[in-house]
Amino acid sequence: MTAAARMNQGFTLDVATPADFEQIKAIFFHVIDEGETYSYESDELSDEWVRKYWLDDCVTTLVAREGGEVAGVAAIRYNRTGRADHVANASFIVHHAHRGHGIGKALGQAAIDAARDKGFKAMQFNYVVSTNTKAVALWQSLGFEIVGTLPKGFQHAKHGLVDVYIMHRFLV
Repeated sequence: MTAAARMNQGFTLDVATPADFEQIKAIFFHVIDEGETYSYESDELSDEWVRKYWLDDCVTTLVAREGGEVAGVAAIRYNRTGRADHVANASFIVHHAHRGHGIGKALGQAAIDAARDKGFKAMQFNYVVSTNTKAVALWQSLGFEIVGTLPKGFQHAKHGLVDVYIMHRFLV
């Protein structure tokens, strides 16, 4: 994707800028505090850590904007370096008020395209919480397969210990 925004169903996709940081951080902390998808604890994370995670120079970060606000974020990075640097990884968050608008799917497809454009041969998600059935179905609709399960790998805020999936797809 170029720096020019791509228009979708009432929202745009574009490359994130440093000016997006506060909105990205607010969405990220809200998602963390829901306790349903990310293993982090918001009180453990500094602004510097969050900035590096979402906006580091080695990360390609895309934002969906709806009504002028950041509504969702995708960060594409190396899953591992060295002899494994041909496999991408990505992290996604969607603002709770903007869910169900197709933002996750648009960001997912844009992340796949961006990773392919950067020369990655595959993409792997290391930590998809099994009870996040909408995300699992979304990734499967975009060609990802569950290639591994971490039994009871996540302490879900509502369901207790639940499985975590590793999901993968080739990009070529």
